[in-house]
Amino acid sequence: MKFIDVIGTAIGNSFRSKLRTTLTVIAIFIGAFTLTITSAIGTGVSNYINTQVAAIGASDVLTVTKASDSSTTNSGPARYDPNKARTTAGVGAGAAPGSTIAALTQKDLDTIGASKGIRSVDASRRISPDYIEYGSNGKYELSINASGALTKADLAAGAQLSSTSSESQLLVPTTYLKNLGLGTAKEAVGKTVAIGLTDYAGASHVTTAVIVGVQNETLFGSGVGINKHLSETLNNTQSTGKPADATPSYASAVAHFDAASSSQQIASIKKALTDKGYSASTVADQIGSFETVINGIIGVLNAFAVIALIAAGFGIINTLLMSVQERTREIGLMKAMGMSGGKVYALFSTEAVFIGFLGSAIGAIVAIGVGSLISSVLATTLLSGLPGLRIMQFAPSSIAVIIGVVMLIAFLAGTLPARRAARQNPIDALRYE
Repeated sequence: MKFIDVIGTAIGNSFRSKLRTTLTVIAIFIGAFTLTITSAIGTGVSNYINTQVAAIGASDVLTVTKASDSSTTNSGPARYDPNKARTTAGVGAGAAPGSTIAALTQKDLDTIGASKGIRSVDASRRISPDYIEYGSNGKYELSINASGALTKADLAAGAQLSSTSSESQLLVPTTYLKNLGLGTAKEAVGKTVAIGLTDYAGASHVTTAVIVGVQNETLFGSGVGINKHLSETLNNTQSTGKPADATPSYASAVAHFDAASSSQQIASIKKALTDKGYSASTVADQIGSFETVINGIIGVLNAFAVIALIAAGFGIINTLLMSVQERTREIGLMKAMGMSGGKVYALFSTEAVFIGFLGSAIGAIVAIGVGSLISSVLATTLLSGLPGLRIMQFAPSSIAVIIGVVMLIAFLAGTLPARRAARQNPIDALRYE
């Protein structure tokens, strides 16, 4: 019997007992369906995080703050030091927004910049504009994304901010378009808006800036992104009237390192800064706990799917053991006619693999259909506040792996019945009633 004949016979034999095979296929279907759905959720969430993670910061930067005094948390408040600079924390400063933290001074910036592995360092300035206005559409509150100049935004239209341009540039979120009367995302690009803010002495100022791009709303950050030139312009305007002897202080700083640095080199840079009394974190550090929670949830769901597949494996064993018993005389006849034990083993193993393939393929196809429908509905309802999020994304490679794993489990489950069939004595088998 040729291999192609073995496959054909195995497929035919699978449907001899339609009810038993159908129940086994359903058990496999449940496991494969669940695995495909959970895998799609993992892919969808991971892709969304990778797309939106730029809202926190670039991959080659460290957010640096003053290290907290251990005595404050372990032995009560630390003794007051009149020479220590303090400021109010903002988002991303390593403390609760609005809390008072140890601030960075110019001396700290120089120390951080001189650290091994650090290419440059920029202070994170706290800019508080009053409003943004376009034409005669009225004034609206303006929120600035402090990390906007350091990120690669998820653009709906236009271009990224330029760190070297002498032009005041900004990126506006898609949510700003309607209220400001900017039109569509493409229409907004190139338009000039007015930004109003109050200086240190209480005088009002208006600065103009050009919209170079429109960005989709992100999971980790919001607000308008501004380039370095506009940031410096607004900061200088905001500082007008500030006493000359006032010491500048910053909640945090952004330190740039070589994008090609290995994880060991990044760890070394962070340790060096820690030894100098600073706390440094990368984007991966900031979102690590979030990804851990997501991966944990998906892991639990996958565990239930594996349990279902294990149960399906026992179903395959039962199905094939019954098949071997029912076809004992047939097996004896095949061996009496010269069919080797290896071919008999291959016949029943192929039958098990086919059942596994049938259940997993149907499960994957149904999961893709149902998952795509659910994902589309959620994107326009419950998840409409997270533009760009497709909660389920089906990667062909993941589906192929799932089907392959299920077929492997089916093969292993069919090993015992296949071996029993292969070891049948032809004479005893022919006498079997």
